[in-house]
Amino acid sequence: MATPPSVGSRLRDARTRRGWSQLRLVNELRRASAQHGQALPTDASVKRRIASWENGHSTPDEFYGPLLCTALDLSAAELGLNHLSSTDAHLLDAAYPTSPDVAIATVDRLWRADLNGYEPLLQAEPSEPAWNEASLRWLVAPEASFTAHSNERAPKVGLADVSVIKTTSDMFAGLDDQFGGDHARQSVIQYLSRDVAPLLKGRYTDTVGRALFSTVAEATLLAGWMSYDAGHHGLAQRYFLQALRLAQDGTDRRLAGSILSAMSHQATFLGQYTHAATLARAALMGISGVATPTLRAQFHAMEARALARTGDRRATETALSEAAKALDASNASDEPEWITYFDAAELAAETAHCFRDVRRARQAVEHAENAMSGSHVRSDFFATMVLADAHLHAGDTEEACRVALDALDLGEQLKSARCVAYLTEFRQHLDALGPSAAQRDIMEQAADNRLWLASAVGA
Repeated sequence: MATPPSVGSRLRDARTRRGWSQLRLVNELRRASAQHGQALPTDASVKRRIASWENGHSTPDEFYGPLLCTALDLSAAELGLNHLSSTDAHLLDAAYPTSPDVAIATVDRLWRADLNGYEPLLQAEPSEPAWNEASLRWLVAPEASFTAHSNERAPKVGLADVSVIKTTSDMFAGLDDQFGGDHARQSVIQYLSRDVAPLLKGRYTDTVGRALFSTVAEATLLAGWMSYDAGHHGLAQRYFLQALRLAQDGTDRRLAGSILSAMSHQATFLGQYTHAATLARAALMGISGVATPTLRAQFHAMEARALARTGDRRATETALSEAAKALDASNASDEPEWITYFDAAELAAETAHCFRDVRRARQAVEHAENAMSGSHVRSDFFATMVLADAHLHAGDTEEACRVALDALDLGEQLKSARCVAYLTEFRQHLDALGPSAAQRDIMEQAADNRLWLASAVGA
C-alpha cells in the first residue's frame, strides 16, 4: 500500500501549484490572520516556520493550521492535518452555543470549513435533538447581557460597517430568490468568512455590538436558507443554530422567532413533522410580547404546513384560519423589513401546500392560482408545482402536465435541490397513475430540461 504524502509535501505541492514563493505564502497567511483578528510575528519568523513544515521538521499547530486552510483554500484533511481532527469534530456537533464568544468561534469555523469544501460537514445529517434543545434553550434564556469587545489590536466597528453587511446580505438574498440557493451560496460564505468574521472579533460598543450581532444573524440565516435549498441539510441546521444564538445576543427576539420558523420549514421538508410543529409553536410563544401580525401569520402557516403533512385536516384548517386573521391585521410599515415578503400571495402558496397535503385538491388549485407573485421566481416555481400536483390529485392529468411544463420554463435558471424535490414528488404521483398521453407528452417536451433530468434520479 502506498504511503500517504506527508504534511510537508502536501503543503509544498499546494504552494507550488499556485506558483507561490514561501514569502508569498507568508503574505497570504498574514492576510488570513488579519481577516480573523489575529496577529503574526515577523515575515522572517513565519518563513522559517514554513520551511520547517515543508521539510518535515515540524507540523502546523492549532493556530497556523486553520490559517493555512484559509490561505490555500484547502481543508485540514486535504493538507493532512489529522491532528486538527478534534476541531473538525466540533464542526459536526449540532449544539446550541453556550455564549456569544462560542457562537463567534463556531460560526467562523463553519464558514471556513464550508468555504474549504469540508465534505463531512457538507454531507452531515441534521440532528433531531438539536431542534428541541435550541428552541428550549432560546425560550428559557435570560435577557442577553451584551459585553462590548475592546481588544485594542482588533479593528474598530461602527454602524456604517453594520449597514454594509445588511446591504450586501440583501443583494445576496435577491440572487438567492432569483437563481436558487446553489447559485451564489459559496460567494455568501466567502463574504461572511473573509469580511464579516473579522468584524465580529473587532472593537465595538454595546449598541453597535447588538446591531452587528442581529445583522450577522440575518446574514447567517440567509446562509442557512441557501444551504437548505442546495440540499446541505446538516450544514443548514448548524447555520440556523448559530443564527439563533447571534439573534439572541443581539436582543432581536423577532428575528430569533423567524429563525425558528425557518427551522420548522426545513423539518417539514425532511419529514420531521412533530419537530416542525413544535418549532413553529415555540416561535409563536417566544415572541408573544413583541410579535407583529405578519410574523404571527407566518408562524401559524408553518405550523399548518407541518400539521397538513400528518393528515390532521382540522388542526391544519385552524392554523390556517389563525394565519389569515393575523395577516388581515398587518400593516407593512409596522413590520420588520425582512418579513414584508410574506403577503397574501405567500399565504395563498402556503395554504395551497396544506390543502394539497390533506387531499383537498380543488381548494389547493384555487389557492395555488392566487399564489403567483410574479416577483419571486423560486416561490412562484413552488406554487406552480403545487398547482400541478393539485390538478393531478383532482384527476386532471392533462392540465397537471401542462402546468408542470410552465413550472419548468419558470425554473430554468434555478439551481435548487428543493425545486428538484418538488419535481421528483410530482413525477412519483404521475407515475402512480399509470401511462397516459399526457405523461408521454411531458416526458418528451421536458427531456432536455436540467431540473427534469435531475428529478429522474429520485422519481
